[in-house]
Amino acid sequence: MPSRRLPVRPDLDQLRHQAKELLRDVRSGGSDAIAEFRAFHPRLIEPADARLSDAQMALARSYGVKSWPRLVLACSLIEAIWEDRTDVVRQLITRCPRLLHENARATEKCNWGPPMSYAANLGRDEIIETLHGLGATDHARAMNRAVLQSRIGTARRLHEMGGRPEAPAGSLNDPAYTLSVEGTALMLELGAQVVDGEGRRVAPVDVVLETDSRKPEAKHAILEMYARHGLTLPDTPAMALHRGRIDLLDAHLRRDPELLTHTFSHDEIYPPEMGCHDAILATHGTPLNGATVLHMCVDFDEWEIANWLLERGMDVDARAAVDGDGFGGHTALFASVVSQPNFWTNYQRRPPEARFTQLLLHHGADPNARASLRKQLHPGYGEDVLHEYRDVTPLAWGRRFHRQVFVSEPAMRLIEEHGGME
Repeated sequence: MPSRRLPVRPDLDQLRHQAKELLRDVRSGGSDAIAEFRAFHPRLIEPADARLSDAQMALARSYGVKSWPRLVLACSLIEAIWEDRTDVVRQLITRCPRLLHENARATEKCNWGPPMSYAANLGRDEIIETLHGLGATDHARAMNRAVLQSRIGTARRLHEMGGRPEAPAGSLNDPAYTLSVEGTALMLELGAQVVDGEGRRVAPVDVVLETDSRKPEAKHAILEMYARHGLTLPDTPAMALHRGRIDLLDAHLRRDPELLTHTFSHDEIYPPEMGCHDAILATHGTPLNGATVLHMCVDFDEWEIANWLLERGMDVDARAAVDGDGFGGHTALFASVVSQPNFWTNYQRRPPEARFTQLLLHHGADPNARASLRKQLHPGYGEDVLHEYRDVTPLAWGRRFHRQVFVSEPAMRLIEEHGGME
């Protein structure tokens, strides 16, 4: 099995440096380097006898590519697509026609797909036309990738090239994952169904609710599209929040004045009848099982609803439910420190902000509230281990959390400025 993951846009110069570093470490007797070298090189070679070509071979295979020349070819093709060099793409495919049907990254698993699908992710229409002319056949996959990336013009071209097929089952999944409003609208236009002939749900509501994307306005729009096309969504406070419908939340509050103190189970937030899964697959930061609507606002980035709740008198320090093992009881301030929106801010290197932390502290949130939490992240984030944090403050929760990409440094600074301690 590969031990390394090839980036979407691999850098050949960087890979050459990695091969040289691997060779150096093997020759100097580094145990990890020797173990990797022996695991991926097809022949048994003594470290002292290793050559650069041997290190390149082992490195390529550690990425799941069968040889160094094939890895170089993949890098050249991908770079040409990124640079929109139709002439170079044509030369490479003409010289090696099998590239047309192999994953662009030359790995067994590659969600960006063969060259035409790869180009569709980037909206490289001229390259797509060229690949179509050279015999590419992955039109359906390429169209799905274009829709996922909201490349609607490209998706329409691919639909024409593919013979204008009806939208297949599952065609709403990709735009649901990226919360692409335009992609969802196109698939519905082309005949994608949200319910089957017997009225049963087929729309990927679970994907919309569980995706790691955080685009609240897009999420609202997609759920409303499903509703307009015949899907009946649960009439619950949690679903009203998912839909961004303050009017529906207000109606729930009028019917149940205890709404602002109610804690919601995981199944209420992620309803199984909509296809939703367990707390590991439903991506979020600070645990949501047993959370209040205010906790939900922070992780789902529902700014307007959070303000509306506080204006209606919601306790800024309302605590989540505590489970049978003593975990829970955290306030929304904890969620502002470790959250899914924080992940995207850090991962994409956006300008840092901590507006929810500021909002909660402005309304008097306790910077030193204490709770015990445990968290296991979605396996897509790497380590798949349950971590426990006992009797922590919001600041300690952030400082000790096992994946710092989910942590907001500005939030922790604000909490410290308001007297927060570990």
